[in-house]
Amino acid sequence: MTTYHIWTVGCQMNKADSERLGSGLEQLGLSECDDPWTADVVVLNTCVVRQSAEDTATGMLGALKKEKEKDPARRIAVMGCMVGPQSKELSRRFPQVDTWARPQEFEPILQMAGETVGIDPDGCIQELLPADPRVSTFIPIIHGCDKFCSFCIIPYRRGREVSRSIEELVYETEMLVSRGVREVILLGQNVDSYGHDLEPAHDLADLMYAVNEVEGLDRIRFLTSHPSDMSAKIIRAVGELPKVCENINLPFQAGDDVVLERMRRGYTRDEYLRKVDEIRENIPGVAMVTDVIVGFSGETESQFANTLDILTQVRFDKVHSAAYSVRPGTIAARQHPDTVSVEEKKRRLVQLNELQEGICGDINSGFDDSEFDVLIDGHSRGKYQGRTRTDKLVYIENSETFETRIGGFAMVRITGTSPWSLQGEVTAAEMSATGDRLRVYPA
Repeated sequence: MTTYHIWTVGCQMNKADSERLGSGLEQLGLSECDDPWTADVVVLNTCVVRQSAEDTATGMLGALKKEKEKDPARRIAVMGCMVGPQSKELSRRFPQVDTWARPQEFEPILQMAGETVGIDPDGCIQELLPADPRVSTFIPIIHGCDKFCSFCIIPYRRGREVSRSIEELVYETEMLVSRGVREVILLGQNVDSYGHDLEPAHDLADLMYAVNEVEGLDRIRFLTSHPSDMSAKIIRAVGELPKVCENINLPFQAGDDVVLERMRRGYTRDEYLRKVDEIRENIPGVAMVTDVIVGFSGETESQFANTLDILTQVRFDKVHSAAYSVRPGTIAARQHPDTVSVEEKKRRLVQLNELQEGICGDINSGFDDSEFDVLIDGHSRGKYQGRTRTDKLVYIENSETFETRIGGFAMVRITGTSPWSLQGEVTAAEMSATGDRLRVYPA
């Protein structure tokens, strides 16, 4: 049987694209292979948001070149954000690649795979949805981004914003639930911008109200938000809808107004803090997550200190942090020299992460002896693991005591904490119920 392997780096949107492409390849009769070195068709789904991700992809391409020299019949495709205006240059640099495809551009790869197995993809592929999805599955709701932050390459690679219809997304959710999905994650580079381009116009709140009505679905998450576009209506919807989880990813990127303006973020430090206050006033128990860049062009020590102050004030549950790296083609690359040394960026990143580790440890220690409804979504370190509604990772110590299973829910009492996870014991597990998906815990 002809095999395929999809190698994926980057954001959740890339992971969603890979899942959907895999569905199409399997409908053509290909079988998934865990080993990229033995697969007949290899797809690299790439990211160029940071230099390290691009370097990883080019290194993988170099290794695959040697494999293709051994087996010229092997087919190699590259998709994702590496593929942009310089595709011709990439073709010259990597002649071993058979097909190049931009984000969400599945057809060229499916055509290549179809030729490999002698099947025309046209009319053969019904829908690009995973046949055996994970219990928590991504649903892209809007592609592209219109923000053009000065440091970001995404709008140039993924294009302008294009929303999918509410009807299509509700249908997709229903199909995924029928295949065992219990939680959906609504995805967008700027998810709060959803629906402005539809006719008639809608917004993310409208979509969440519609998806909340899907029978059998237990949880809804969404990311990533933008402080300028997270409206009061969206915030109210999160607070009101029972299936929408109390977990907000709201990047602030920098805590200094001068740096924020240079980044073209479109808000001030005080505006961001007021948005956080509004969220916490309307969504009790909400967990706040953010993204931060250290060492952006021209960032001084005092400006970096303002970023640390935001962390201290807000006390985020999780922070995704990175040192700034220049991305060719961005506004920052053209207008703002990269003046902060690599050594200084590393120092600031370590300082920020140490501060946040202490905050996370303090927050999580407050959950000791609490009970949470946990969706079991995997197995790691010899234990079941799952997530709370606020996206806390929980490792379960006594899963053998109850009928614990991936895709099920369990009430878990927290017995230990760390900055990055919780440990706990099941006190009641979801009982099997014929014909429904209701959680029924024994008394």
